[in-house]
Amino acid sequence: MSDHDFKAALRGAGLRVTAPRLAVLSVISESKHVDAETIITEVRHQLGKVSQQTVYDTLHALTDVDILRCMTPDGGASLYEIEHHDNHHHLLCRSCGRLVDVACAAGETPCIHPPEEGKLTIDFAEVIYHGMCAECTAAAHSAA
Repeated sequence: MSDHDFKAALRGAGLRVTAPRLAVLSVISESKHVDAETIITEVRHQLGKVSQQTVYDTLHALTDVDILRCMTPDGGASLYEIEHHDNHHHLLCRSCGRLVDVACAAGETPCIHPPEEGKLTIDFAEVIYHGMCAECTAAAHSAA
């Protein structure tokens, strides 16, 4: 996404366009699946002095309006990505620890339905596959 797209997304969500918000979006769009500490470091690199609280407030605000998606794979650090509303899932690589996007096989949201007994309204299903990413699989095969 471009800076123009970020500004439009912020305005469309009823949020003011600010330098910290644009910097957070820029960092996440370049890195994908990035933790808050990395975001704070990179935002400070771009803007200079920015408080940790400002970055956390920005992450929460952007997640609340569905501009960002937050995941916490296996109870680890929260990771952020730009929300594209494309119903994709993730693979957590057991070798390098990277989180990789995986297309949803079913296609539409939600792609998994719980039993009817709960009478739940499901917005989306989050699936995390556990295995090895393509790079680690290739490296393992070449080492063998």
